[in-house]
Amino acid sequence: MKKFNKLVEAGFIGLEPWAEEKLKDYASEIVKYDRLPKDEDELVKWIGNADALLVRNLPLVPATVLSRCKSLKYVGMCCSLYSKESANVDIDYAEKHGITVYGIRDYGDKGVTEFVIYSLVKILHGYDYPLWRKRPKEITGLKIGFVGFGTSGQMTARALKSLGAEIAYYARSKKEDAEKEGMHYMPLNDLLKESEVVITCLNKGVILLHEEEFKSLGTKKIMINTSIGPASDIGELKKWIMNDSNIFVADTQGAVGDIYDEVKDRKNVLCPNVSAGMTEEAYDLMSKKVLDNIEKMLSI
Repeated sequence: MKKFNKLVEAGFIGLEPWAEEKLKDYASEIVKYDRLPKDEDELVKWIGNADALLVRNLPLVPATVLSRCKSLKYVGMCCSLYSKESANVDIDYAEKHGITVYGIRDYGDKGVTEFVIYSLVKILHGYDYPLWRKRPKEITGLKIGFVGFGTSGQMTARALKSLGAEIAYYARSKKEDAEKEGMHYMPLNDLLKESEVVITCLNKGVILLHEEEFKSLGTKKIMINTSIGPASDIGELKKWIMNDSNIFVADTQGAVGDIYDEVKDRKNVLCPNVSAGMTEEAYDLMSKKVLDNIEKMLSI
């Protein structure tokens, strides 16, 4: 198999030790930086004459960096690549200038599913948390609506359905397998109005809940955002959170957005600020997918 002449790891990558060892099979020289560069100039200096670069969702790798790294042939994103627009690498520039960019998907979904179930049980039963209703409630019969219904959303929906929840979803298209399993498509505003719990599972940078949608959502609801970033207009989300009858759940500060410091200590906000998807198993799967991409690149 071919090898890269020089591979640079910029920022915290998080590959498992076995994967770091395996990298030696793919590059004659490996240079690792366990911090983020202070600016673009430093990142360009780090890359130097390398023909391969590994990054996570940071640092940013814009055209102004890529254009100065003349030897670069490959950028491996060790994180979810949902779209060119949401990527921290300028993929359009890379494609036009002979630089291949690969990202990965679907490696932390099970941890997200567990976080959702944990949060709901905590709230519904009042386990170390104010009881949502007058008496503890099971997930059985709970009307749960998913906004966005990709791999993560469907995995979580199936787990909740197995516990007796009534599942509806809004997505760009109907999902035939889900429909056969009794999980049904609904228009967005109808779903928001009829659901007791709304779980947003959107790609990074996609905002679907604005003023009109929050009016449909109403109050006395639970919202869980499992997206990497906010899924709602931040101003409208803040208004909604300020009503104590509503409960908002997210795993990280990034999923709350710019209002995090203003709302994080409210009793109706649950945010441990720990990425639910990044479990021991997820790091292992992420490492495997990163190496698979490198092998694919070197086999071209």
